[in-house]
Amino acid sequence: MKNIFTNLRGNLFGGITAGIVALPLALAFGVQSGLGPSAGLYGAIMIGFFASLFGGTNTQISGPTAPMTAVSMVVIAGIVAANNGNVNQALPFILLVFLLAGLFQICLGLIGLGKYIKYIPYPVVSGFMTAIGVIILFTQILPMLGYYTGDDKEFVEQYKPQAEEVLLDKILKDEAGEGILVLEDFRETVKRAERITNDEINTEAMTLANAASSGVLGAIKSFPRAIKNINYLELILALATIFIIFGFKRITTKVPSTLVALLLVSITAYILQTQGIINYRAIQEIPSGFPKFNLGIFSNFSFGQITPYVFTALTLAFLGAIDSLLTSVVADNMTKTKHNPNRELIGQGIGNSVASLFGGLPGAGATIRTVVNINSGGTTKLSGMVASVVLLIITLLMAPIASQIPAAVLAGILITVGIGVMDYKGLKAMPKMPTSEVVIMIVVLLLSVFWNLVYAVGIGLVLASLIFMKKIGDSTTKRSKVIPLKRADELTLPWTDEIALPKKLKEEVFIKRLSGPLFFGNTNDFQELSMQIPDTATHLVIRMGKVPYMDQSGLYAMEELVLRLKQANVEVLLVNLLEQPRVMMENIDIIPDLIPKDEIFNTFKEAMIWIDNNVDDVV
Repeated sequence: MKNIFTNLRGNLFGGITAGIVALPLALAFGVQSGLGPSAGLYGAIMIGFFASLFGGTNTQISGPTAPMTAVSMVVIAGIVAANNGNVNQALPFILLVFLLAGLFQICLGLIGLGKYIKYIPYPVVSGFMTAIGVIILFTQILPMLGYYTGDDKEFVEQYKPQAEEVLLDKILKDEAGEGILVLEDFRETVKRAERITNDEINTEAMTLANAASSGVLGAIKSFPRAIKNINYLELILALATIFIIFGFKRITTKVPSTLVALLLVSITAYILQTQGIINYRAIQEIPSGFPKFNLGIFSNFSFGQITPYVFTALTLAFLGAIDSLLTSVVADNMTKTKHNPNRELIGQGIGNSVASLFGGLPGAGATIRTVVNINSGGTTKLSGMVASVVLLIITLLMAPIASQIPAAVLAGILITVGIGVMDYKGLKAMPKMPTSEVVIMIVVLLLSVFWNLVYAVGIGLVLASLIFMKKIGDSTTKRSKVIPLKRADELTLPWTDEIALPKKLKEEVFIKRLSGPLFFGNTNDFQELSMQIPDTATHLVIRMGKVPYMDQSGLYAMEELVLRLKQANVEVLLVNLLEQPRVMMENIDIIPDLIPKDEIFNTFKEAMIWIDNNVDDVV
């Protein structure tokens, strides 16, 4: 703990600066998620403090981020819809998913998966990050125009018949659960249906209308109505915010432009409203006091409600891990230090778990806030904890003031976040990238935007894996050859040790050169190569020095090849067999049952001496 308190002044200043920068983003991400600005603040406070305390990157500032919020938004919308549009009823299940994500992250760190996150293909990450930007832009168009579905009475009215159907269906399900046979006692159904009030119908219709206008497709469908019902005051506030954020950066980058825009536009709008000149829409009220512990997570626990979202929680955990460790690499490059990836995952998992218990959004290491912290003098974990304390103080002392922030200002902030989070480097490189990688990037991008973020990443990983295995298999096959001794001197390096071999055995001895891993992606080609061995062959030398790895499929392909050759009275000799393939072959007794140990050689020269002494020219 001594090291934490070194450079006290730099860490305090770095933490205070990072906390101030985090404030508008935390509020904006909370609003975007659907749980309100307080959820973003609580997430930033809890994750920032505990991830810094227990994590493996000294200068990392953690909290809600654009990718984590985008996936969280999908989770929240799905669970709210499953709970009749009631956010309060759905909240325990939402937070339970977030808790699971945090626990999964802790497990990822404990089992040492942190070092493997780097193997996720760039096209998948690039397509996903660009999709996050597109989603944020589309979903903030309606708030920027000042259009809110709940205020559009004509639009909500369209969903009343469907709302009545949903309420009636609920009655029928309740009766089925109580053992009431509807067809035999229809009067009971009618009696219950008559008790449905107009307020219940309106509430359900509004829930359906909100669901119809949510997400990218919903925003596109609702755009014509938003243009027709545009609120110019909200649009001006949002555009002013965007203009200041981008414009102030040209003046100086020492003061966060996002914070300047938040304060300048919000204070101006508030003064004009108090003078009766304008009337803007404020964000949801932020509760005063310390965040409350949510006991409902445990008291209302239900496996049935949570089971469909286990995979989503795991995806949140992996996404948070990638997001955090990428930021850790940035921090390492800036501070010339080395982070501990597994410890960082444990710290992020603890932070997300604690945040969920207090109603906070899940998050990850935030690149912009981390860079600000480092540039402001932060060097140890204390800076991250100070940033969280700053946010907590703001929440405790200034919640009523923060509740007066115009919703359009946060929409403008999110627009700039969406523009900034897209991977322009990847987009610019597309014309020069391999076609297969461009396809992966586009597939992930389109599926994320128009279908499902979680499934898009999974499909992208599968596609990338299949394409990679195809390339490795093709490459291995291209470099692997079966040749007779008479042609061994036709090839140059690295097979020059085959030059000037005994030509008397040119029809009896064949050489099989393998280059690359022997795995399920190339076993068919491997077996096809074996068909090139003619009937005159009595011995096959398999050169294994360039085969570093063999999986179970490759092992059985090798066994099948050796058995087939044995039946054809062809002896197999192995040269320079590496450790991993040897262990695999010994495990199923290919060695020594099919290939005796005295027919395994360290060098090709040793194999040729054995052949010269033991193989006769039968032609």
